[in-house]
Amino acid sequence: MADEDPSVKPVLIESTPDGDDGAAAQPLPKTQGEFFARAAEKVRSKFPATSGIYLFQDQAGRVLYVGKAKNLRARAGSYFLKAAADDSRTRDLVREAYDIDFLEAESEVDALLMESRLVKDIQPKFNKELRDDKTFPYLQITTHEDFPRVEITREPRGSAAKLYGPFTSVGALRGALQALQKIFKFRTCSLDIEADDERWRWFRPCLLASIDQCTAPCNLRVSKEDYRRDIQRLKTFLEGGKTRLLKELRDEMQAAAAELRYEKAARLRNEIKLLERLDERGDLEENAQPEVFYVDPKKGLAGLQKVLKLPKQPRTIEGVDIAHLGGNETVASLVQFLDGLPFKPGYRRYRIREVEGIDDFASIREVVARRFKRLSDEDAVFPDILLVDGGKGQLGKAMEAFSVLGIEPPTVISLAKKEELIYVPGRSEPLRLSRNAFALRLLQYVRDESHRFAQHYHHLLRKKRTLGE
Repeated sequence: MADEDPSVKPVLIESTPDGDDGAAAQPLPKTQGEFFARAAEKVRSKFPATSGIYLFQDQAGRVLYVGKAKNLRARAGSYFLKAAADDSRTRDLVREAYDIDFLEAESEVDALLMESRLVKDIQPKFNKELRDDKTFPYLQITTHEDFPRVEITREPRGSAAKLYGPFTSVGALRGALQALQKIFKFRTCSLDIEADDERWRWFRPCLLASIDQCTAPCNLRVSKEDYRRDIQRLKTFLEGGKTRLLKELRDEMQAAAAELRYEKAARLRNEIKLLERLDERGDLEENAQPEVFYVDPKKGLAGLQKVLKLPKQPRTIEGVDIAHLGGNETVASLVQFLDGLPFKPGYRRYRIREVEGIDDFASIREVVARRFKRLSDEDAVFPDILLVDGGKGQLGKAMEAFSVLGIEPPTVISLAKKEELIYVPGRSEPLRLSRNAFALRLLQYVRDESHRFAQHYHHLLRKKRTLGE
């Protein structure tokens, strides 16, 4: 065990039984209902409607459970609803609890990290599953590479990586990772990039570089030193040094401005704003790439490479679907999957402009043409796979769009409902995969997500029309 620094006082999480005013302790509640009433009143009167963590404690002040919340008052208050009392886990927790307390956080991302650190340090009784179950997710930063990668894993590398976690929610962790990537612009790919290998200068970066969410070390656009500096800043943030990091960035921004390096100063200013506004990014669970238990993304991508005979494993899949508004207005959705999971910044919505009435085939052709003409004009990266919802007819119209534009298409396929047949250009017969095949499950996930997103847009427009907006 390492020697402790006597000059550093440990952080203690304390709570008086009746709140935070130091008054004499109330007697132990005789019934669960008494604790419900007393704790519910404390939550209503003392808990803020901001991000943070809440702690259940027993009569001796020991922490029984730690949880995170976007809205402390709402989340903690939910434990004291009548429905919550019927949940066996909640019932066991409140049977032993005597008090509930909270710690505020600057943002939901901070709350997520704080929860992980406290559970790891305190090991509360009712967070037992997080301590014992090795399948919970970690945030992992590799340490053996020239350009370290940042990834979520359930199988930590150990000495070859810096680990943060475990975390209780992989969905929230993905949302946090996406928010942090916009600031620190780290890579999440599995490429083995060496800084002194000049051949990487000819490598075409993925879409994350085109939306300024990665500095593209795969193309050697960033030096090893600058990239590692950004990774060190990410570590500083993850280890609770947000205030120190903001001061460092402000000092560097002012120095860059004084040296007339305005482009660098502007970039640093944007990073500072994003860090300061982490709490304005919305619900991590809602905006995250969701956890999908019946789909194994890695096996799904490997399966698609094999089934479609692709030269390399695909990373980016886009899915297109059509929806109709009131029988006379057609809308379309385009969803984007990265490494087998939804990538919300890549989602797009379209109102069909050139097609009169209901014509799914022509609508598919229009959407595909508009999407890929723009990508081509901007010299942006094409997806590895374009998935069209439908059968042979829809696939033919998608390919027709590329022919009219004179653009070389990516791998384009369609997935027909009911029989779940995969149509591929140049094949007379569709592919029929096992219902349990990982490749088919991934395609179904993309197809279903594009349908959900199209229907959401359809309902949004219908609501606006009803309200006369």
